[in-house]
Amino acid sequence: MNVSESIGALNPVLKPEKVGSGESVSNIKHLYTQKLTKDEAEGLRAEIAKNTAAFTFNSTALQSGTLNADDQFAQSYRDFQSFLQDVGYEGKPIAQLSQDEAAELVSEDGFFGINKTSQRIADFVINGAGGDEDLLRAGREGVLQGFKMAEEIWGGKLPEISQTTMAKTIEMIDMAMNDLGFSILNKEV
Repeated sequence: MNVSESIGALNPVLKPEKVGSGESVSNIKHLYTQKLTKDEAEGLRAEIAKNTAAFTFNSTALQSGTLNADDQFAQSYRDFQSFLQDVGYEGKPIAQLSQDEAAELVSEDGFFGINKTSQRIADFVINGAGGDEDLLRAGREGVLQGFKMAEEIWGGKLPEISQTTMAKTIEMIDMAMNDLGFSILNKEV
């Protein structure tokens, strides 16, 4: 097998070395009993050197691609851990949870359950608005857009827990608007 041909499959830019009349050096002497000429031996050395360089280049490229993926994974992991900290989660690392512990976290009253998640989102909007009607409306619209974006990323309708969380979040924001004397209906409509 010609190494540069298999390497060429990984990187089409690096092709097997051709010599002389367009015939590959590896095809010059098919029988081991035939003696190579000095030119054929030099051509074979050149092809081996090129194949080695191609193999090394492609191995390095594959490894650096893998390292980049690892770096991206590590950054995503750090971002996720930062997010968990930002929302106040101080429990066991998510990857170390048992199935029962994970189920408890997403149960109705669990940290990531419907009640606490919708409360965190609604509180963010309500507290951020500081009683300003326009900011409350903008925050409410932002919540709806955020859920819509999540559905697009998800590739369709979100799971029921997400749908219920969204509905409860909007309900809490609407109640806060009502308590402040603002109409839930948009004035511009």
